[in-house]
Amino acid sequence: MAKATKRNPWAWIPTLYFAQGIPFIFINMVTMVLFTQMGMSETDAALYTGWLYLPWVIKPFWGPIVDILRTKRWWTVTMQLCIAVGLGAIAFTLPNPDATQIAEGMSTSAFQIALFFYVFTAFCSATHDIASDGFYMIALDTNQQSMFVGIRSTFYRCASVFGQGGLVMIAGTLQEYYPTAMAWKLTVAGCSIFFAVVFIYHFFILPYPVSDKSVGGKESKTVGGILKEFGGSFVTFFKKKHVILAMLFMLLYRLPEAQVVKLCQPFLLAARDKGGLGMTAAQVGFAYGTLAIIGLTIGGIIGGICASKGGLKKWIWPMALATSLNCVAYIILSNFQPDYNTTVGQFTVWSCLVLEQFAYGFGFTAFMLFMMYFAEGPYKTSHYAICTAFMALGMMLPGMAAGWIKEDLLGNSYVNFFWWVLCCNAATWIVTGLVRRHINPEYGAKNYIEKKHEENLEKEK
Repeated sequence: MAKATKRNPWAWIPTLYFAQGIPFIFINMVTMVLFTQMGMSETDAALYTGWLYLPWVIKPFWGPIVDILRTKRWWTVTMQLCIAVGLGAIAFTLPNPDATQIAEGMSTSAFQIALFFYVFTAFCSATHDIASDGFYMIALDTNQQSMFVGIRSTFYRCASVFGQGGLVMIAGTLQEYYPTAMAWKLTVAGCSIFFAVVFIYHFFILPYPVSDKSVGGKESKTVGGILKEFGGSFVTFFKKKHVILAMLFMLLYRLPEAQVVKLCQPFLLAARDKGGLGMTAAQVGFAYGTLAIIGLTIGGIIGGICASKGGLKKWIWPMALATSLNCVAYIILSNFQPDYNTTVGQFTVWSCLVLEQFAYGFGFTAFMLFMMYFAEGPYKTSHYAICTAFMALGMMLPGMAAGWIKEDLLGNSYVNFFWWVLCCNAATWIVTGLVRRHINPEYGAKNYIEKKHEENLEKEK
């Protein structure tokens, strides 16, 4: 039976990008809640979940292997199977403390075996990102790529909603019937089953594009060949004008967010006498993982519309300033500690979280556009991958220190921590002001695209 070289993109793009987002959100966001609810300190939880960012930081270093060995389709479905196995192993090896042990605090040694499988799953997920993005580009023609780019983004955001909201809500609901540890074990096991189904579905439904072949000859499949193939892209990246400034921008623009994202959900869950809001996991899942993500999506859409009208240089300052609102929202919540069990308290929490995520979605647009702007050139794909690695590093390092800063340097106070994060916006504003001077005023606007098209036509003549 002949293998289908093409299929209706609606049959696989939504499921592929929903599946791409789930392990990233689970490992880097939801696990912070899981660890703290199972008795790990915020300092240790932030440190270990911060380290789990590493595979996304260094993925450009093994990206060529996906190109050179086997096909993108093979890598995509194989990594989905590996993720299913990894999640199942995490569920099986998570410790099973009782309520007393959780209250007394759990040593990180109890999580050692589970952390090994976390690292395994993280590397599989990062590799899946490389392969699935490559598969998207070869399975669709350029017209289809443009048509479905919004669809893939939407379903990735849906994965974010399900991850930060749905998984936490599921765990919270299960906690009404099972101990906390068992509730999380069952939740992670459910994720494993989901990925097994995704693997089976994509194994049969993904097309076999004619162009989906390993690149290069036998020479390029050697270690020396791989280094030679990819060496050029790294050299040209670090020879770009203003590369040091660009690297600082990619590392520091999200400095406040990198710290907030580690402790915002633990803050919402923490008891009121400890400075938190005392919300349940199910309440956090609905407020932060559902309503707030709606604000994020709307903010990103409006940010894209604004940038397409006036260009990156015009909008980079308003977008950078908007990112400060995430700190302001949590400063309000930590100072006033609204009671979520009242109507006024719920409205206050919902309003702050939606505003915070709306501002983040709006402000993140500038960051994504800058990475695309800086990656322009012959090695655009490779250079963009390097940019995303710096982006991940900028999230990883501050996130690792967030718990320590709050607990050891700032008196274990959420109020002090969120004021500290607000001060960190100074770094964002400084690098924004510096890079803005070197941005093409027309980049991102419609007329810039039209001029680029005309330039390409002239070159062809």
